[in-house]
Amino acid sequence: MKAADALSAGDVSEVGRLMSESHQSLRDDYQVSCRELDFLVECAEAQSGTLGARMTGGGFGGCTVNLVPKHCFELFRENVAREYRAKTGIAPEIFAVRASSGAGEIDLRLTI
Repeated sequence: MKAADALSAGDVSEVGRLMSESHQSLRDDYQVSCRELDFLVECAEAQSGTLGARMTGGGFGGCTVNLVPKHCFELFRENVAREYRAKTGIAPEIFAVRASSGAGEIDLRLTI
């Protein structure tokens, strides 16, 4: 509810703060994170401009989602990839995506 309210209000700083809190909860309260995900979140949060970071997906490995302004993204990608590769020996795949409304109903009569 807090994140939805922050999104509705356009408060991206609050959304980022809540994302980071969510990761801490997943890590500490539910213990569904791992060293690699925690490192990615820490590394992401240390980058200039990053507003928030958290694991996403099933946990115990996988992905993070990071809230990064567009103008900071290329440097974010370079730094996080370099640091993660140095720590783990694995080159991460880092994608830029744009938030959208998400899934919705499609009227198939309009596409036929």
